[in-house]
Amino acid sequence: MPIQVVCSHCHRTNRVPAERLADKPKCGACKAQVLSDQPIDLNSGSFYKHMQNSQLPVVVDFWASWCGPCKMMAPEFAKASQAMSPQVVFAKVNTENEQQIAAAYAIRSIPTLIIFKDGKEKARIAGAMNAGQLQQWIAEQMR
Repeated sequence: MPIQVVCSHCHRTNRVPAERLADKPKCGACKAQVLSDQPIDLNSGSFYKHMQNSQLPVVVDFWASWCGPCKMMAPEFAKASQAMSPQVVFAKVNTENEQQIAAAYAIRSIPTLIIFKDGKEKARIAGAMNAGQLQQWIAEQMR
């Protein structure tokens, strides 16, 4: 059965058979690999496309360039992204550049991680984690 996934490059919605997600499907619009195993940077133009159109869970790291714990967690977030792709999409939102998104989700401390499923917030946690802790937290929330 096909599911909707949003291209990590051009942010267009694609329908992909669920059993083919691991086959690195190509985007029908830009021909790039639809799902990246690296976190994708989202802005106000792409954030809502991913939240509203992806049927995969999306884990968003709300961060800022001046934040020490955010910088420490960035490589761990990337490791977790590689480990959990293509079942989970990992994304980052720079709260300095995207203040409206941060305000809409009441981001008070960073890093804050939110799991979105079918356009709705499913879980959130604040604070830096290593890749193992992050994967465990996501797995627990997706049960």
